[in-house]
Amino acid sequence: MQLTKCYELVDRVAPFVLSERYIKDCNGYDNSGVLIDGGREITRVLFALDLSSAAVREAIAWGAQLIVTHHPAIYTPIRSITAEGAGAQVLQAVQAGISVISAHINLDMAPNGIDESLMQGLGGSAALDVLERVEGGGYGRVYDVAPTEFAQFVAAVKEKFQTERVVVYGDRPVKRVASFCGAGMMDESVNFARSAGADTFVSSDPKHHLIASAVEGGMNVVILTHYAAELYGFTRFYGALKEKFIGEGVESKLFTDLSLI
Repeated sequence: MQLTKCYELVDRVAPFVLSERYIKDCNGYDNSGVLIDGGREITRVLFALDLSSAAVREAIAWGAQLIVTHHPAIYTPIRSITAEGAGAQVLQAVQAGISVISAHINLDMAPNGIDESLMQGLGGSAALDVLERVEGGGYGRVYDVAPTEFAQFVAAVKEKFQTERVVVYGDRPVKRVASFCGAGMMDESVNFARSAGADTFVSSDPKHHLIASAVEGGMNVVILTHYAAELYGFTRFYGALKEKFIGEGVESKLFTDLSLI
């Protein structure tokens, strides 16, 4: 299969136009799409949340010609590329002739994408409101869940996202949750959650003053690792694309870095 066809298959599940709309409508930034073109026919595709050295090694060992990532292989301009420094993984992929397609904000915002999957994994089914909306998608959701004690909610989160690395604050019963995939704890998201009546805030990679603000405002806070929070939705993304690639005679598999969950 040609790389352009692989891009089209990814686009059907996570339309890249959502990234373009986010940049335009929300004054955001992204770098999704074909980031490395190795110039080879694609017969095997490795899916990995990050373009890590371990993912590149796995792709080489398995004989994959393409890696599909969530986090962009190249996010901001790389001013130099060295074997052990900035851009090392990009260099490894280029040297091996491995192409890379990254689906970032488009996959965050897509229907059944990573942000919506986070909501569903936390027990929500339909968003009452969305923080950032674009035509065809959105990011940051507030929703009702089945009433539960906070300790039970946290235990269910650990089981669903297969991680013990969860930091929690609070002890309020949980009825309404606001969740934001990735590093989604910002002044805007905390204010959005508070104004929507959320009793529990879930995200990753927060700054201390934002945790303090949420807790002082009466919300529980649940902090998942960035990897665990997004692997859940990325695994679903892989499942949606696996059959499409099989239909084109292309093998695929998911690479998971268990050290980061």
